[in-house]
Amino acid sequence: MLVASSWEEEKVLSKGSFVQGTFILTFAGFCSRFIGAFFRIILASIIGDEGIGLFQMAYPIYSTLLAISTAGIPIAISKMVSERLTYGDYRGAYRVFRLSFALLTFSGLLLSLTLYKGAAFFANHILEQPRAYYPLLAISPAIFLVTVMSSLRGFFQGQQLMTPTALSQICEQLGRVIFAIILVVILLPRGLEFAAAGATFGAAAGAFFGLLVLIYLYLRHRGKFHIAMRRQSGYQPESSLRLLQQIVLFSVPITLGSLVMPLVNLADMVVVVRLQDIGFSPEKASALYGQLTGMANSLIHFPTVVTMALSVSLVPAISEAFALHNRRLIVGRTDLAMRLTMYVGLPSAAGLLILARPITIFLFDNAGASYPLAVLSVGVIFLSLYFTTAGILQGMGKTILPTKNMFYGVAVKFALTWFLTGIPALNIGGAAAATVCGFFVASFLNIREMGMLTGWRMDVVNAIIKPLLAVIIMVVAVLAFSQGSILFAAGYLSERALNALVTIIAVVGGAAVYGIALLLSGAISEEDLATIPRLGRLLAAILYKFNLLRR
Repeated sequence: MLVASSWEEEKVLSKGSFVQGTFILTFAGFCSRFIGAFFRIILASIIGDEGIGLFQMAYPIYSTLLAISTAGIPIAISKMVSERLTYGDYRGAYRVFRLSFALLTFSGLLLSLTLYKGAAFFANHILEQPRAYYPLLAISPAIFLVTVMSSLRGFFQGQQLMTPTALSQICEQLGRVIFAIILVVILLPRGLEFAAAGATFGAAAGAFFGLLVLIYLYLRHRGKFHIAMRRQSGYQPESSLRLLQQIVLFSVPITLGSLVMPLVNLADMVVVVRLQDIGFSPEKASALYGQLTGMANSLIHFPTVVTMALSVSLVPAISEAFALHNRRLIVGRTDLAMRLTMYVGLPSAAGLLILARPITIFLFDNAGASYPLAVLSVGVIFLSLYFTTAGILQGMGKTILPTKNMFYGVAVKFALTWFLTGIPALNIGGAAAATVCGFFVASFLNIREMGMLTGWRMDVVNAIIKPLLAVIIMVVAVLAFSQGSILFAAGYLSERALNALVTIIAVVGGAAVYGIALLLSGAISEEDLATIPRLGRLLAAILYKFNLLRR
C-alpha cells in the first residue's frame, strides 16, 4: 500500500486546480510579455526595422534546434509525474524526473554545440544572410540552459505546482532584457549585426537566471518529496528501459509538433525572397519581414498568454482525470477551458483589429506594422484554440493528433504564403493571411478529434453567441473611447504620445465594458468564479451586490 504525505496535501485536486495553475502562469506570462514589449520598443528604436530583421533571423534556427533538444520531454515529465502521483507513487515520479533530466542535459549540450559550430553554415546556406552569423553564435548557449530549465519546470508542473515555472519565467525575461539592451548599446558602434548578436545573447543570459531560480526552488522542495518517498511502501520500480520507452513514445510526437511552430517561421523566411520577386529592394524586404515577425507576430502572441498557460496546466489535470477514468471530470475541465479560451480570444482579436494602427505607432513608432497586425488579428482566435485543445489531447496521451493537425495547417500556410505574398496588392499581408488560414485548419481538426474522443460538444450559446454580443458592445465602446481621446488631446501631444493615450484608454475602457457585458449576458456563472483561487467567492458576492452576476 502506498502512503501519502504532507507533500500530497499541497496538491489541489479539485476542479479549480488547473484553473489556479492557469491564473499563476497567466500572471507570469503577462509580466513577461509586458517586459518583452518594453524590450521590443527599446530595441526597435535603437536598431530599427533592419536590425530587428537580423535579430529575428536567428530565432527560427534556434527554435528548431531547441525543439529537437527538449524533444517534448518536459510535457512527458509533467504527464508521467502526474499519473504516478495520482496513485501516491513518489518514487516512480522521481525516477521519471531523474531519467528525463539526464536525457535533456545531454541533448541540450549536444544541440548547443551544434549551433555554435554550425553558425556559419546556417547563416550562409540556410538563411542566406551572412550577417546572421553573429546572432546565431550568440544565442547558441541558450539551448543548453533552456533545455535543463525545462526539465525542472516539467517536474514541478507534474505536481500541479506552477509557481516555480512562473517565477523562473519572470526572472528569465528580466535577465534577457537587461543584458540584451546593455549589449546592444555597447556593440552598435561595431555594426548592426553585432548589435543584433547582443540582443540574441540576452536569451542565454535570461535562461541562466531562470535556471538559478528553479534550482533554488527545487532544493527547497526536494526535502519534502524525499520524505514522501521514504514513507512509501510496497514500491516495485519500473525498469529504466521501460521508463525510457514511455518517455520516447510520448515525447517524440510532441517534438514533431514543437518543430511545426519554427517551421511556420521558416515559411516566413521565403517572404523576403518573394517580396524581392515582386519589386521590393532587399533592404525594404528585410524591413517588411521585421514588421511581420518582430512586431506583428509578437503582438498576436500576447493574448495567447492565457491559453498557453491553460495548455500547460491542462496536461497534468487531464492526465489525472484520465488516470482515474473519470470522463465527467475530463469533459467538465474541457468545457471550462474552451469557454475561457473563447472569452479571451474573441475580444483580443477584435481589439487588435480595430486598434492595429495606434498600437503599432505607440509601441514601435511604425505605422507600417499595422497592416500585417490587422490581418493576423483574426488568427488569435484559432491560435488560442489550438493551444488549449493541444493541451487537452496531450493530457489524454493523444500526442500525435495535435502534431498531425498542425502539420496540415503548416502545409496550408506554406502553399498560401508563396502564392499570396506574390500578389503585389497584398505583399506582406499575404504571408499574414496564410498564417491565419494555417492556424484555422489546425484548430478545427483538433476540436473535431477532441470531441470524438471525449464526447464534449461546444456550448454554442455560452461559448460563442454571448461573448460575441459582448464583443460587439466592446467594439462600439472602443471606437467611442478612441475618437473621444483624439478629439480631447489632438494638437497637444506628439503623434506617438497621442496614439499611446488612445491605446491605453481604449484597451482599459474596452476591457471593462466587455467584462460587464459578458457578466450581464450570463455567460459566467458563480461556479466559474469559484474556480478562481482565493478571490472567487468574494468576487461573486461583490458582483451579486451590484447585480452584475445572474443566479
